[in-house]
Amino acid sequence: MTAGNKGFPMRVRLFGGFDLVSPQGQAVRFSTRKATLVFAALVLAGKKGRTREALAEAFWPDRGGTQARNSLRQALVDIRRVFPSGNRSAILITSDNDNLVLTASNDDVDVWLFDQKTSANDTAALAFAADLYVGDLLGAEPASDGVEWFAPYRMGYRRAALELVERLSLAAPRGGLLEELACERLAERLLKTDPSAEEAHRALIRIYLNRGKANAALRQYLLCQEVLRRDLGVEPEQATRALLSRQIDGTPDQNLAAAYSPAPAVPTQASISVPRRRRDQPSIVVMPFDNLSGEDDGYFVDGVVEEITAALSRVRDFFVIARQSAFVYKGRFIDVREVGEELGVAYVVEGTVRRGGSRLRISVQLVDARSRNQLWSDRYEGDTSELFAFQDRIAAQVAGALHPAVRLAEIEAARSTLPADLDAYDLVMRAFPKLWGQNSDSMKEAVAILRQAIVLDPNYGRAHALLAWCLALSAQYLWTDDIAGTIAAALDEVEKATGLIDNDPTALTACGSAAGLAGDTEKGLTFIKAALSLDPNNAWAWNRFGWAGIYQNEPEDARARFERAMALSPLDPFAFNMSMGVGATLSLEGRWKEAAEIAKDVVTRHPNVTWAYRMLASWSALADDLATARWAARRFLELQPDFTIARHAALPVSRRLPHLQDVIAGLIRAGVPEK
Repeated sequence: MTAGNKGFPMRVRLFGGFDLVSPQGQAVRFSTRKATLVFAALVLAGKKGRTREALAEAFWPDRGGTQARNSLRQALVDIRRVFPSGNRSAILITSDNDNLVLTASNDDVDVWLFDQKTSANDTAALAFAADLYVGDLLGAEPASDGVEWFAPYRMGYRRAALELVERLSLAAPRGGLLEELACERLAERLLKTDPSAEEAHRALIRIYLNRGKANAALRQYLLCQEVLRRDLGVEPEQATRALLSRQIDGTPDQNLAAAYSPAPAVPTQASISVPRRRRDQPSIVVMPFDNLSGEDDGYFVDGVVEEITAALSRVRDFFVIARQSAFVYKGRFIDVREVGEELGVAYVVEGTVRRGGSRLRISVQLVDARSRNQLWSDRYEGDTSELFAFQDRIAAQVAGALHPAVRLAEIEAARSTLPADLDAYDLVMRAFPKLWGQNSDSMKEAVAILRQAIVLDPNYGRAHALLAWCLALSAQYLWTDDIAGTIAAALDEVEKATGLIDNDPTALTACGSAAGLAGDTEKGLTFIKAALSLDPNNAWAWNRFGWAGIYQNEPEDARARFERAMALSPLDPFAFNMSMGVGATLSLEGRWKEAAEIAKDVVTRHPNVTWAYRMLASWSALADDLATARWAARRFLELQPDFTIARHAALPVSRRLPHLQDVIAGLIRAGVPEK
């Protein structure tokens, strides 16, 4: 089949079936059906693309991860055989890390061109789009072997076609014969697959009235009424009845065209009341998830979205769009950039739910609404016998994982801001990576940036809180010559933040951490518990809660808190700190070898985290692994040559460490100087 057989010189067609034309103009069939489906999925993804993992999961769900990826690789080889990268083909499959993107001209792909034309307001463009929709997405493909994955897209495009036929029929009197004929053809195609499509009946009624064929209009109305009564047990809608409510005299009623104009495909800024958000609140919306199983799972899918939305709403760092506004988009195929513009949000959460026997699999991804880039994704699996417990667990883990993902995105945005345009929020975002560095140089940079933010906004509570945390760390790790003065400055910043951070879990956690490191564990706990009451899925707060447990000599409780933090945010920039916390709980129990293994892993992955070498030296020595202990001690002293055990033991927080003498004994055995 050539590209021109259906009227347009197009090379990729998904409407009405699957047609593909090679660069040489020949009809193409991939070797396997799965390659066809992968290609179609990449077409629908557009510039956003899809990850290899998402494609493997979608089309080989019953295979293991490695086997599914191998199958995907074979499908991609099949696709690239037709469109090799070396050719001057306008259609290419490109890969950016793990993301696959199909690139082509809009004019080459029917669904892309349909999206473009339906967003226009002139009747010629709408008529063009009407002729593109020759049938449902992928046509009458059997609903098996991965095709069910396309169901949400099929429904979304069908709704778009129904809205299009109504828009075009209302615009037809202002257009010409060609536009009217395109509308008529689309209406007839829609009714062929769904005789109860009332929008298509209305379009034909308007066309007949426009032509002065009152009897034809009446017959169409009666046919519509009969089908609706027979198939759905309902009467025609008011908009349909109104077309024939007055005496038909062959004159089209222009007022009716205005009165019964269909609702827009997506809500507009004017139709949705979006509260104003603070500059320092990243904005986010959780979209209705795609249900890849049966209709019976619909309630569960909606419940997952509602729970995730509620969990994110408790993250006071975020401005979260209400569920009611997000659900306006349910069942529609909408570009995330459009969602971002309509709702005024920077980030969009999307997801899919699939049931396989007694197992449920939920995939979630975070997308930047402006760039369409995927920022984070994960997959969760559970048993259907634990539906609601599974639902709650997913909501908590998604909220915990999104927090650092969004923060990283905000940091990147701040980095790209010109220095002249920086405000206090941008400066705080620029300071965050320095906090994770956990070494003297990065901490000095963080302090300087945060002081600059406070100059711009003296009442910015979060800046004061993070500055308190940095100063307390500098004292704790002996990165300053004035320990007492730095601790006093940290506590002063805590006081300045107090009263300004009541609804900011991040700032409350920073203040709690600073107070704890300054030796006031009880005051620190007050801040940490306040943070967790506001945001029970805050991984950093759970991490600091774990460290408080260390100093209270509660290893089991502390370990549970660290493990909860890691479960909530396994890719957190502070994950190494959580791991070291687990190591500290093991050291409290005298399990030195296990603790040392954790510290060894941390310094391997994060060689610039200075203090981890100190802990590795002590724990290894106590485990009688003197070779590792002395190596770690040498490396630590290279990074911090002025360190002495006496200075460390004199710190307020060190004096509260339950097994301080054991730690000191290990450092001495490792060769760390006492004075």
